[in-house]
Amino acid sequence: MTESTTNADRSAALRGRILELVGEYHAAAFAPPQFVPGVSPVPISGKVFAAEDMQLLAESTLDFWLTTGRFADQFEKAFAPRFNCRHAMLVNSGSSANLVAVSALCSPMLGERRLRPGDEVITVAAGFPTTVNPIVQNGLVPVFVDVTLPTYNIDVAQLEAAMGPRVRAIVIAHTLGNPFDIDAVMAFAKRHGLYVIEDCCDAVGSRYKDQPVGSFGDLATTSFYPAHHITMGEGGCVLTNRPKLKRIAESLRDWGRDCWCDPGKENTCGKRFDQQFGELPPGYDHKYVFSQIGYNLKVTDMQAAVGVAQLAKLDGFIAARRRNFDLLHRGLKAHEDLFILPEATAGSEPSWFGFPIALRPGTPFNRNQLVRFLEERRIGTRQLFAGNLARQPAYQDVAYRVCGTLTNTDIVMNNVFWIGVFPGITPAMIDYVLTVFAEARNRSWPRVTANVAPAQN
Repeated sequence: MTESTTNADRSAALRGRILELVGEYHAAAFAPPQFVPGVSPVPISGKVFAAEDMQLLAESTLDFWLTTGRFADQFEKAFAPRFNCRHAMLVNSGSSANLVAVSALCSPMLGERRLRPGDEVITVAAGFPTTVNPIVQNGLVPVFVDVTLPTYNIDVAQLEAAMGPRVRAIVIAHTLGNPFDIDAVMAFAKRHGLYVIEDCCDAVGSRYKDQPVGSFGDLATTSFYPAHHITMGEGGCVLTNRPKLKRIAESLRDWGRDCWCDPGKENTCGKRFDQQFGELPPGYDHKYVFSQIGYNLKVTDMQAAVGVAQLAKLDGFIAARRRNFDLLHRGLKAHEDLFILPEATAGSEPSWFGFPIALRPGTPFNRNQLVRFLEERRIGTRQLFAGNLARQPAYQDVAYRVCGTLTNTDIVMNNVFWIGVFPGITPAMIDYVLTVFAEARNRSWPRVTANVAPAQN
């Protein structure tokens, strides 16, 4: 036996022992605590992980391959089919995924079909900022359309009114995991020759007419922040079925370079020093040719390793989210005179991110009072993201266009909040949440400002 063989055997044995110890550490350090109603928190969201998540993370650190590597490649190959997509490109966040996706539509590589500064993009104001920010960051103009209640998705009846001579694309999210009306959106896009980006950051696993969301538009995006369906800590993904958009998105992610070699590899094309680009000298190293104004938005292999472990649990996570949503929906139906409960879009099967609740006019409390009441009893709550982006400070000097009025968007801003359904919430926690809602109903409340009435749709 050679010395190198001996060292390899020893390192393999040590690696195995380290991973075994990581499993033991997880069992000791992360045993689930007992839930004590009113004392233990009912979180709005959070990461759910097991020993194998930590073990794969440890294994990636032992590789000491600190950038994108084998685990990223493994994740991309396994993740794309879940969206019926050919290509998945990991990035460092869901926000970066949206930036890459929108920027890809502005690439000179698309020729006359590229989006140019001043072109308009239909979206909604009742959403998360980084769905809309890349539109602004690329010099495009958001066209805000209202949403419907209680789906919280784009009001497709307003699409034709939103259309204008410079509208070139639609960028919208499946709100809280509830798919928007994909049939109507895609038919409208096809009729007018528009690009569509599906923001699936809150909707991994959601389906529309038995097809996964993300498989309908030109591009789709996801997020792997700890609040989302699976986590890498940070991380996101861009998905597409179109080879040209895949090439553009990868280039934008990887500094804008023209070369497609993976990190640590070179001369994949076999012509590294044999080509002519622009005004560069003949034979200029292809690894240092830049065809786009790009970024460095790659994910690390440590993050991807966690994603690989999480992906194996995704089906169970989705089932738990749906279970928790159904338990809340059944339990809160007794209070429908006070609350507008969420509804799935027709033909859809959501993988719910949260449980949105709208207060009806005439309730004895306003949203702030109820949210404080819940938070004081350790039940986590969140507003429905930005409420109305057009009213947020960051957008006061941003050029945008509004289609009609944003009546329901203001309802979202004033009257809507959501509570958690993530897999870390147990049926015992749901029972406690329902008990607290019943307590809120029967409590004597001080006089409040009236809630805003929802628009008729």
